This record gives sequence, C-alpha cells and structure tokens, in this order.
Amino acid sequence: MQKIQRYSLIALLVLGLILIRAFESNLFYDPFLEFFKNDYLFLDAPVFNTFKLIGFTTLRYVLNTLLSLGIIYFVFKDRQALKFSAIFFAIAYFILILVFLYLVLNAKQDSYFMLFNIRRFLIQPLLLLLLLPAFYYQRQIKK
Repeated sequence: MQKIQRYSLIALLVLGLILIRAFESNLFYDPFLEFFKNDYLFLDAPVFNTFKLIGFTTLRYVLNTLLSLGIIYFVFKDRQALKFSAIFFAIAYFILILVFLYLVLNAKQDSYFMLFNIRRFLIQPLLLLLLLPAFYYQRQIKK
C-alpha cells in the first residue's frame, strides 16, 4: 500500500473519530453530556433510561474501538499489535462498563468525578492515545 493511500485511510479514520465527537448529542442518548458541561458537583444526577444509556454508551465505544483498531493497523501494519489492541479494548470495556454501571446506578455527588472519568474512557478514544505511543516505543526498542 502506498504511503499516500495509507495516510489517507488514517486521516479518514481520525475524521470518523472527530465526527463521532462533533455529532455526539445528535447520534447518542447521553443525559450526562449536558450534566457534565455544567457545575455538576452541586447538582443531582439527571434522570435517565439505564438500558438506553448503556446501549448507546456501548455503541459509541464499539464505533470508537473499530476506528481506533483501524488506525492502529494502518499506522503499524502489525497484526500482533492489532490482536493485542482488540483484546485490550474488550477487557477494558468489560471493566469500565461494570464500574460505569455501578456508578450510574449509585450516583452520589461524591462519586461524580469518578463517573465523569470512567464515562470519558468509554465515550472517547483515550485508549488509542495510550496504545499508539506504547506501540511506537516498543517498535523503537526492537530496532
């Protein structure tokens, strides 16, 4: 694959992540979007549909994961890195969604900050930002 095609695909995948973020309020059910934009430490948690919230959070995580896996593959062209990343994303999802579900169902003002951060890992491609430098560093050590 030529470099121009490869970089174009990476750019399209990054654009996909940007579009998910840009249109998040239109595409996904998430009553916490507005809640966390305000002074949430002094507010009561919003009313929400638990199944719908978990479903849309999962959908967003899956979309971000698929785009992230594509980016990792086209950046490194390494199937082992792709396989490790897929397993990493799956394990992270199960841990994060369980903690998220617990915090959402037991939302108290003293746990809002933790809820905010766990939710952030689920709805934003932060794991990609952790894996890219890790794989780059690993590749540099092997040289």
